[in-house]
Amino acid sequence: MSAVKTILEKHPNAKRESLIPILQDIQESCGYLSREVINQVAEYIDLPAAKIYGVATFYNQFRFQPLGRYHVMICRGTACHVKGSKKALDMVVKALGIQPGQTSRDGLFSLGVVACMGACGLAPVVNINGEIHAKVTPKKLSGIIAEIRAKELSNAKK
Repeated sequence: MSAVKTILEKHPNAKRESLIPILQDIQESCGYLSREVINQVAEYIDLPAAKIYGVATFYNQFRFQPLGRYHVMICRGTACHVKGSKKALDMVVKALGIQPGQTSRDGLFSLGVVACMGACGLAPVVNINGEIHAKVTPKKLSGIIAEIRAKELSNAKK
């Protein structure tokens, strides 16, 4: 039995009010919401897929692509903004060739933007797979990305 089917069965007679908890459960299990999942949920709760997609896109907690092996989250809160997180974000977008919410073609990196990480004294802050990088500059972040790529290249050769 598929994970999605199991989750849907935990919400018998689900209607619109159950949509967000269902989507959260599915994303937690599957990592993201695929087109097929959106269609399954739409059929299960008898709503058009466009409505499901509309709700899911309204909330930035939902993803429509799998995360990369390295999930880069850039804080755009006030302190981080003032300290230059926009320049760091622009550098990552250019270096990885992806926009926030996307995953690189090789599946190595995904990019996200958050409103605040609660580490304002360390601004600007970037979180990569749970590891906090403080007082990040574009140059420092470029070096971190280069280190990750070098590590992955080295691991691939083994």
